[in-house]
Amino acid sequence: MEEHRHGSHTVFSIHIHVVWITKYRHKVLRGAVGYRVRDVVREECQRQRVDILQGHISADHVHVMLSIPPQVTINRLVQQLKGKSSYILLREFSQIRKRYWGRHVWARGYFCRSRGQVTDEIIKAYISNQCHDHDASFSIEGEASPDGEPPST
Repeated sequence: MEEHRHGSHTVFSIHIHVVWITKYRHKVLRGAVGYRVRDVVREECQRQRVDILQGHISADHVHVMLSIPPQVTINRLVQQLKGKSSYILLREFSQIRKRYWGRHVWARGYFCRSRGQVTDEIIKAYISNQCHDHDASFSIEGEASPDGEPPST
């Protein structure tokens, strides 16, 4: 059984796969640079209460599978991860400053995909089995159907 995370008033399991690449796909994430990126990603995720389920840093891109709380937006999280790591890499590594003189280590954009163990069909079947109303796409429990029939029991 999958472990769910808990907030003060929520129970959730939101898993996403995020990938972002270096600008021009330069292979600069090797050695100490790669380790520093990993440390920054870990620190920023911990600060935002995001769990890293798995990660991998290649020479020109970063893969992470994350478990995020509902209040964290993916766009803002990736912005923080890329921005903070770019700032630190440019400050700490002269070879990065020479390669990326325009102050941008990462290419624009990122790839993100949610991970789910439940398909759309399973969710639709679960919802439709909650009541036996005539409007199968969006029903209301205990309400009469639009054609005036009483609610089903």
